[in-house]
Amino acid sequence: MIRKIATLILSVIMIFSLVACQNVNTDKETMQNSAANNAEMEGVKNYKIGIVTPTLSTSEDEFRAGAEMAKKYPDIVKHITLPENFNAELETGISQILSLADDPEMKAIIVNSGQSGLLPAFEQIREKRPDIITIATMLDEPELMAKYVDISFATDWIRRGETIPTKAKKMGAKTFIHYSFPTHLAKESVAQRKEMMEKTCEELGLKFVEIITPDPQTGDGPAAMQQFLREDIPRQIAKYGPDTNIFGSNCPMYDVIIDEALKLKFIVAEQCCPTPTQAYPTVMNLEIDTEDLGNYDKINQLIAEKSKEAGMTGRLSGWAMPSQIYVPKFEIELAKYIIENDLEINENILNKKFLDDFSKKVMGVGADFRPLNENTNNYFLLVLESIYY
Repeated sequence: MIRKIATLILSVIMIFSLVACQNVNTDKETMQNSAANNAEMEGVKNYKIGIVTPTLSTSEDEFRAGAEMAKKYPDIVKHITLPENFNAELETGISQILSLADDPEMKAIIVNSGQSGLLPAFEQIREKRPDIITIATMLDEPELMAKYVDISFATDWIRRGETIPTKAKKMGAKTFIHYSFPTHLAKESVAQRKEMMEKTCEELGLKFVEIITPDPQTGDGPAAMQQFLREDIPRQIAKYGPDTNIFGSNCPMYDVIIDEALKLKFIVAEQCCPTPTQAYPTVMNLEIDTEDLGNYDKINQLIAEKSKEAGMTGRLSGWAMPSQIYVPKFEIELAKYIIENDLEINENILNKKFLDDFSKKVMGVGADFRPLNENTNNYFLLVLESIYY
């Protein structure tokens, strides 16, 4: 009897020991999984995104965009600038970009610059740190950028030859006047946009009128061109009526164009550089505090109020912010989204619908994306959503 009891006790002890060992192993496995998950979460938490822009004096918009995002995400975004004398210090610029890749926490590097020559940095990043996401807006050959940069973006300046007349038509225009001058029309992008404007006007039934102004680059500077506009615009409106859209290919033209529009009530669907800070603040005498210089919602509200006072509601339009501000901010938000969701850069990201929807969600202002061509799926051209004052 005693032997049977001893055997039973021994069996119970063995069962408890076995269960205890299993629990220890299970607890150990759980702890290991938890540690791995914590390490993974810590890796996502402690990551950095590098943004490279020109200096403040070289390109104010791009610089401010980078600085604002570094302020918004101080523990994530690291903002550095290219050399002031970019062309003479190209190698220094490349070295600065590569220095970002030396940081083991760096998960994405973004270069937003209106210059070319920085592609070697991306080639070396791909060799040195293929895990780093690369995004760029530069003036290098798109085909090469598509090869060495994960995702590239550029403003679709030429497509605006279609979108501006289309918008003008919707705003009530019957005539479309295009002001430019010889040295500007010699630029391929300006010439292509003008040709597309003319073609689109024909398709829409808009009368297209081309007028050549004095050339500010070969004559007496902008003053002669502006004086010509001041005298010619009233003649054209008297001839074609206020249901006329006026487009000028050169930024200094708009101090006159916007001013005359407020007087003569014609349509300005978009400036050559469609931003609320081009001409509007000066012509409308907007009082913008220093701290509000980047507050485009407030600036747009002020413009809308002045437009209403002038009886011009719905006759003036543009983009809600400069694309040079929009694009760097959007690129940082996109990189942040990819990293934090541990996503692959595949057709789910390189997708017009996704980019259109994501841009609206994170920026508040939507963009209309399209691939560069049917053979390039990681280089996108974009135009921004319009705002009507």
